[in-house]
Amino acid sequence: MNDPLQICETFVSIQGESTFAGRPCFFIRLTGCNLRCSYCDTTYAFDGGTPKTIPQLVDEFRASGLTLVEVTGGEPLIQSGTPALLKALQAARPDAVVLVETNGSRDISVIPPGVIAIMDIKCPASGVGRTSGAGAAFDWQNLERLRPQDEVKFVISDRADFDWAVRMVNEHAIASKCQAVLFSPVSGRVEPVALAQWLLASRVSARLNLQLHKLAGLR
Repeated sequence: MNDPLQICETFVSIQGESTFAGRPCFFIRLTGCNLRCSYCDTTYAFDGGTPKTIPQLVDEFRASGLTLVEVTGGEPLIQSGTPALLKALQAARPDAVVLVETNGSRDISVIPPGVIAIMDIKCPASGVGRTSGAGAAFDWQNLERLRPQDEVKFVISDRADFDWAVRMVNEHAIASKCQAVLFSPVSGRVEPVALAQWLLASRVSARLNLQLHKLAGLR
């Protein structure tokens, strides 16, 4: 519990994505990521940061006065202390809702029961590497590790990404394994209205997922 994690930043903002979008949230951003996506908007989290213990982070969450907390990155699961942090945040208050955002390259079974995983599946234009059209960086066994409360996200850069994501959703029956499938447009590459039209035409079991914090002018 007292071994520090490397923390990029902690802050309060509007939860911009997932089914919790629009709610005030306390964010804990861990330093470090094992992928380099072409559209990454948090490159400052790749290195640096400040060591903080789990009790320090729990105290910050309590002091925020909020019930919703998200652990993000970077990629939080590359730090071995993250599961213990998630469990401690759950115990911090009886009404705590704990989210963890992960790129799906690490085993999500280490996430404590009750914590909600928001798991990204990288599309081809992410540039993180592909083998025969499938996500080379993704641990595909994670699809069988999903719990009913979890959510899966695809970040869409172009129409080819969209078609690939639809194929993955359908071939792996992803919508039946989790609470929600989210399709997010990359800012400057896909207009939200275009992605909305593709979703409507495809009838895929997914929802449009915009970055509300950016639309509101927040971090």
